Amino acid sequence: MSEILLAEPRGFCAGVDRAIEIVERALAKFGRPIYVRHEIVHNTYVVNDLKAKGAIFIEELDEVPPGATLVFSAHGVSKAVQDEAERRGFRIFDATCPLVTKVHVEVAKLHREGYEFIMIGHKGHPEVEGTMGQLDSGIHLVEDEADVARVQLTQTEKLAVVTQTTLSVDDAAGILAAVKARFPQVREPKQQDICYATQNRQDAVKLLSPQVDIVIVVGSPTSSNSNRLREVALKLGTPSYMVDNADELRPEWFEGKTRVGLTAGASAPDILVQQVIDRLRELGAIAVRRMEGLTETVKFPLPKGLKLDDDASVSHLH
Repeated sequence: MSEILLAEPRGFCAGVDRAIEIVERALAKFGRPIYVRHEIVHNTYVVNDLKAKGAIFIEELDEVPPGATLVFSAHGVSKAVQDEAERRGFRIFDATCPLVTKVHVEVAKLHREGYEFIMIGHKGHPEVEGTMGQLDSGIHLVEDEADVARVQLTQTEKLAVVTQTTLSVDDAAGILAAVKARFPQVREPKQQDICYATQNRQDAVKLLSPQVDIVIVVGSPTSSNSNRLREVALKLGTPSYMVDNADELRPEWFEGKTRVGLTAGASAPDILVQQVIDRLRELGAIAVRRMEGLTETVKFPLPKGLKLDDDASVSHLH
């Protein structure tokens, strides 16, 4: 192994940055514990780091004591969860990624106009549960083209399609084509729902894969966008593995391999990438080279009520 090629861009996106900062600022301002519904982002390191600082991660709202501060994760929550949290009187900060919120707003608006929806996404993923949970009914999940053929609607005059933000761009395009073939009058989002960070990281892996012998993706098993990056490389015929951290690297993966491609999902902090690079150097890598790639400048504002008195910056996971 002589060289590591780093994908550009990789790692944290603006929505993840913002979500982590919301929890850190809430801890700095209100003290521990801060309750977080679901993992704030799907990364083991980030979650453990915030636990150590005083965050408590829960799935059910009855685990949160009265009067506590509660943060909704970056994936978003259903209307039922939102309403229950308000009814219980928690101090709530919503760390839902603004690009997920955009999908929620679109669904609510079109629902008022009488639309039914087909949602392209992965069953059981918290983002899908949150988006589908914006409505009581009239939203149908499809995971693949076979689901599109089976879906039963009450009407097709007013039908719109929405997608999870972290899908495979190519898979989603195939499923969308199947939806349009079966329901030609379906309304598509003005701007696709798959987010800029998902698209950019997949595009970077497409450039990276043909130039290397193996691709390593840093990301946690629950991270949708990290899993998709590994699949993109595999589809291009490059052996690819996903690791939560450097300890999961196996020396035998690199036997006979000269160039290693390295990327990270949108919820994986840079410190993990650096640790993987250190380990690859121990395994024989000599040089590290960054690919040319897009520089992301997206920044999302924080919710009101989290300004710190002297606006002291909080430690961050970069």
